[in-house]
Amino acid sequence: MTDQELVARAFSMHRFSYAPYSRFPVGAALLCRDGTVFTGCNVENAAFGSTICAERTALLKAVSEGHRDDWTTIAIAGRGGDYCWPCGSCRQMLYEFAPGLRVLAARGDGDFQAAALEELLPHGFGPRSLEGNK
Repeated sequence: MTDQELVARAFSMHRFSYAPYSRFPVGAALLCRDGTVFTGCNVENAAFGSTICAERTALLKAVSEGHRDDWTTIAIAGRGGDYCWPCGSCRQMLYEFAPGLRVLAARGDGDFQAAALEELLPHGFGPRSLEGNK
């Protein structure tokens, strides 16, 4: 799957977004090594802290289907004029499973940029950080 196709899959998730408060739909598409793609959208909640971002929705779907260590790329697409990079919580959740993940951040006009998750979360805290703590 090309980067452009993955970004298009992320944009296609806007139609399922539940964003009555921010009015900012976000879609995500998480690609696994075997070609499986898990999609997600943001789901807001009146108790704002309970809101789930699109990338965490895709991540949870992947984990719940047995994909935990084979992620290669995630595309995140918003409608705004700026690139839609993952928030800090999403960076941490993604790092737990795939510190070497490639991130594609798209803006509303379809243009996107790529970065390594390790660039977005340098010195990340993950399972290896707990080794020797048993």
